[in-house]
Amino acid sequence: MPPGLRRFPRVAAFSSLSSSNSVPILWRPAVGGNEGRVAAGDDLITVQVLSWGRGSSGQLGGGKEEIRFYPNPVSSLLLPKNFRLGPVSGRLSGAGPPPLERSKGDDGSLEVGISCGLFHSGLLVEGKLWMWGKGDGGRLGLGNEVSVFQPTLNPNLGDIRSVALGGLHSTALLRCGDIFTWGYGGFGALGHSVYSRELLPRRVIGPWHESISQLATSGAHTAAVSDSGELFTWGRDEGEGRLGLGPGGGPGEAGSFSTPSKVGALPVPVAAVSCGGFFTMALSSEGKLWSWGANSNYELGRGNNVSDWRPKQISSLQDVNIIQVACGGYHSLALTDRGEVLSWGHGGHGQLGHQSTQNQKVPHLIESLAKEKVVYVACGGSSSAAITDTGKLYMWGNARDCQLGIPGLPDVQPLPLEVKFLWEDEDLGPHRVLQVAVGASHAMCLVLRQQQARESGAS
Repeated sequence: MPPGLRRFPRVAAFSSLSSSNSVPILWRPAVGGNEGRVAAGDDLITVQVLSWGRGSSGQLGGGKEEIRFYPNPVSSLLLPKNFRLGPVSGRLSGAGPPPLERSKGDDGSLEVGISCGLFHSGLLVEGKLWMWGKGDGGRLGLGNEVSVFQPTLNPNLGDIRSVALGGLHSTALLRCGDIFTWGYGGFGALGHSVYSRELLPRRVIGPWHESISQLATSGAHTAAVSDSGELFTWGRDEGEGRLGLGPGGGPGEAGSFSTPSKVGALPVPVAAVSCGGFFTMALSSEGKLWSWGANSNYELGRGNNVSDWRPKQISSLQDVNIIQVACGGYHSLALTDRGEVLSWGHGGHGQLGHQSTQNQKVPHLIESLAKEKVVYVACGGSSSAAITDTGKLYMWGNARDCQLGIPGLPDVQPLPLEVKFLWEDEDLGPHRVLQVAVGASHAMCLVLRQQQARESGAS
């Protein structure tokens, strides 16, 4: 057993509901009582967490170092039928098809979500966070730097609304609107006025006077949106202006700001934010997209390759309503309210989804997805993913570490391909993908299986 590996217990009363290859049941709702999510006899829905790609640091959650060529189950969740997907960086609240997403108003539904960092992974269920993968720098928030090879409950933080994992650090947004960060604090990435590591989650004290509604992070910078649409950033700036706080960067290492500052140059309130490798994208509630930061690979979508710290609206998208933006290392995807996907930036690994691997100066429609209605997009460092309204998953881009979930691909896959799932248990029915997250060399998804499992009332 690898160091730090913790086995979570299986529930004997539900063993018959797991798949034939004994996928562990990681979570089930409480039954009855004041805290119960379901009543005895209620039907539950099976949702599985699947992962694939390179797992040399335990980020696949399978209990060992491995490479998974195609999606493989990590664990199963038994959820009430009215569960929801939690908030996602770069996505307008309530943008998805009900009942899987909702606006901020809390209707009592249980929320789930996933996130991939550089070499670590996270799963959120009803405010509880499971972490696994590479542990150096304290990025798992477990109080040490030990790598963990299976999903492990983090007992140091609860009541979480969303989680966003970065390169060497992690961030979480609580339901009360507070932000917590942990891991390696170089370049001020944690927002704590210090550049040392934090082995346990620590609250970020910022200049905001209201709750935070959305949180995003990347390798070394972080952004947060308040309820009124103010945007705050901190971390590495490097002089290219990814924080949007002015020319020349900040006073810290590599021009960094170690505490949150308001992006005053934004002339409109924003509702969603996404952090790329060296740039940032913000989305207004009206679906208009703003960009700033490094631009040597046309990351800003402005038609030139001049870096700029000043937020500017992407002019070619003025007449398009965007509901989600996802940023990779040097490229971005935008999802429109019509289910179309546009891409721009660096294309050398095929991550833009066009026939060519050339860079794209302005947002360009991915024509091979035009016949599908896409409802969700995600970016890794140099790969991309999209989910359709029928639950199909498409991936493209860098396939060197099998992170596209399709065996036998060349290192560069320039066009989207549908990811096929093995039916490890036909009794569970087909796979409907709900959410996907992509790291540097691995990916995972939440998949709804159609079988309904009846809660027996066991504790």
